[in-house]
Amino acid sequence: MSASDPLTQALSEPSASRGPNRTLFTRGGPPNYVQISLAAVAEPFKGITADGSIVPGLYPVQKTGVSTRSIREAAADFLGSLTPAQRAKTLFPVDTVEWRKWSNIHPTLMRHGTPLFEMNDAQRDRAFTLLRESLSEGGFEEALDIMHLNETVREMTGRLDEYGEDLYWLSIMGEPSASAPWGWQWDGHHLIINYFVLGDQVVVTPSFLGAEPVHAQSGKYSGTRVFKADEDKGLAMIRALSDAQRFKAIIAAETSGEDFTTAFRDNLELHYTGIRYDELSNTQHDLLVGLVDYHVGRTRPDHAQVKMAEVKSHLKDTYFCWMGGMEDHSTFYYRVQSPVIIVEFDHQRGIAFREHTKPYKDHIHVIVRTPNGNDYGKDLLRQHYERGHHSVARK
Repeated sequence: MSASDPLTQALSEPSASRGPNRTLFTRGGPPNYVQISLAAVAEPFKGITADGSIVPGLYPVQKTGVSTRSIREAAADFLGSLTPAQRAKTLFPVDTVEWRKWSNIHPTLMRHGTPLFEMNDAQRDRAFTLLRESLSEGGFEEALDIMHLNETVREMTGRLDEYGEDLYWLSIMGEPSASAPWGWQWDGHHLIINYFVLGDQVVVTPSFLGAEPVHAQSGKYSGTRVFKADEDKGLAMIRALSDAQRFKAIIAAETSGEDFTTAFRDNLELHYTGIRYDELSNTQHDLLVGLVDYHVGRTRPDHAQVKMAEVKSHLKDTYFCWMGGMEDHSTFYYRVQSPVIIVEFDHQRGIAFREHTKPYKDHIHVIVRTPNGNDYGKDLLRQHYERGHHSVARK
């Protein structure tokens, strides 16, 4: 992919013009945010569970028949384009703790890897090729739209040191390999993707997508909108339930605007709540599966099919819950949770635009997690090491 690609050219130009010495906002955040976050990272990784106990045997190392060659080659091309100094700060061991240091917070407090604004055009092209090869067409375009909307925030606020479409960091974990484990991480405001690869298996979590605003009504990217389908499919699901079913599914009359599975909550206990799959009708089953399929479908179609087969094998233990209203203008939260996937959607209060003190429609977060120990591909990596492959100290 070259810089002439219209989907990436618009982003490459400001990255180049702002240059490698771009001023960054390195203060702010909640009180003691860095210290609290690093303390969480220092805890041995367990994974998100429903009751504190890991369900064993959910993620076998196996052949899927789905090639990861183009992803591997794109990562190798990107690494090959870096200077020695860039490579040194971009390439980490596959079991590095840096996996767990992602953050959605917009001040630049804990980023690692090489940012877009420090790359030249050829390097950025290769970074975007890796993103494109790893995601579905829709997932790739949505990722760019999220970055574009971060530029819209810059235009609306004038805060160049806090926002912009070039404030995203790419790290490679482990040397790209056909057989050994490796992966990559894209980290920045409202767009975090952790992508682990072992042979032809991939794990694409934790992923965190968001935007404020979700709809650009002016500026360079006027008309760009994200997460409309996320809203519509969630509303279709809750509206399809009977009053008795909603009594089970709705766990709060309003959303608090808080995500449960956000950064630094890798060992969270998140109890099942809401309505269970076997309490739904066949039509409602289809809506729930379709909702999960939409979120999983941000990754490559063939890998998404593998993940959905895993999801479908645990439908009887899948729950759907809701907070908030059900009207088109309502703010709300929903979650789908099973032994092998967690999907969260939430309307948030204003951060860039703090006059919105309650959750509002123009700030959305979407998080996908792999519970029971396989975020970041950790359970696959554990099994790989247990089969006698080399390992180093890891968390």
